[in-house]
This record gives sequence, structure tokens and C-alpha cells, in this order.
Amino acid sequence: MRFDVLTLFPEIIEHYCSVSIMKRAKDSDVFSVNTVNPRDYTLDKHKKVDDTPYGGGAGMVLMAQPYVDAYDAVEKSDNSITVMLSPQGEPLSENLVLDLSKYNQIVMLCGHYEGFDERIREIIKPKEISIGDFVLTGGELPALCLIDAVSRKLEGTLGKIESAEEDSFSNGLLEYPHYTKPRDFRGFAVPEVLLNGNHKEINKFRLEQQIERTKAKRPDLYEKYLKNNQISGKD
Repeated sequence: MRFDVLTLFPEIIEHYCSVSIMKRAKDSDVFSVNTVNPRDYTLDKHKKVDDTPYGGGAGMVLMAQPYVDAYDAVEKSDNSITVMLSPQGEPLSENLVLDLSKYNQIVMLCGHYEGFDERIREIIKPKEISIGDFVLTGGELPALCLIDAVSRKLEGTLGKIESAEEDSFSNGLLEYPHYTKPRDFRGFAVPEVLLNGNHKEINKFRLEQQIERTKAKRPDLYEKYLKNNQISGKD
């Protein structure tokens, strides 16, 4: 997997991917991260990449030329997808993350200011993805969310791929509670079922906890889970 990120602030992307699990996976060639700064492709001697909007209005708009030229300079693989991080896009979900993890390359466009000149969309035709119904200063944080989520699905990023398979949303439910030592902390004890070594009972307990948590915290997911299990004939 290769991530190519068009960003005015490459240090944000590079720093995050140079620590912890991301660094280990990158050092092990599970994936690579390449940043491309559109300022390096502007024709303006002052490295300007934005200008005032036609028709008036507050803020500045990112110019088409630097972004399109920077995008054209990125070498694309045969199995590549281009993503624009945008509040107008499809919400990032577990299913979408799984779909994205099947590509060999994801090219990402990070915006700033009042957004992109519309011709960037028209020429590049990216898939637009949002991480929520709110607006951020730039697209770097959403890009990092995407990189982090997708990289967890790649063999070799986590110590065990099962860790990703047991995450929240992997089966349509929120994740079950976890416990570690000590067995008792300030009067709160680890549930006895987790100590008896009976994996059938443990799995049953964890599923029950997932269902209870999802019902309480995300009733929308709970209703969807019930519907899907009724259709599939599961108990």
C-alpha cells in the first residue's frame, strides 16, 4: 500500500507516521507515505497557491493549477484511487475502510482556507470522503484518520491481524470492554467469567456486552444489527 498526500503542510503527515505503530509498519514496508506540496508546483514566484473567490465572499480559494499539476506529477499504480478529504464527501465507515484497503495506492488531496477551486474536482474527479459533519482548518487530520484506519487492515501493521478484526464496527457492534491486571481496583473487580478459561462462555459474555453497549450508546447501529441478523436468520 502506498499513500500519496497532497498537502501544504507535509510535516503534519510525516510526523504522525514516524512514531509508534505507524512507524513500525512503515519501517517494515507494510505501507509507504509520500507527501507532495502543491507549493512546489505553483507558477507564482512567491509560491502562492490561493486567491480571492470570483463573485466575492470571505476567505481564499485554493487555485486549480498548483493542485492539478502536483496531482499529475504523482506516479499512479494500476490499482489506485484518488480521494479528496471534504465535509461534502461520503462518511468514512468501517465498510469504506475495508474497500479502500484493497487498493495498492491511495492519493489524497488535503484542502485549506475556503476550499478547492471547483475545477480541481472536475479535472481530477476524486472520491470525496468526510470524517464527520463538521469543518476543520485543513484536510490533514482527516487524511491521517484515513491512513490510520486503512493501515490497520493491512497484514503486518498490528501485532495480530485479529486485533483489527475485533475492533468496534467489525461485526456491526461496538467493541466489548477490556480488563487487565490487577483483578480488583478500588472495589471494581474483573468479571468472573473472564477468569475461568472457558472460551465459549467468554465469547458469549463479550457478545452480550457488545450488544448492550451498542444498544445504549448507538441505538442506530443496534437497530441495523437487529435487522441484519433477522435477515440472515441468526439468533
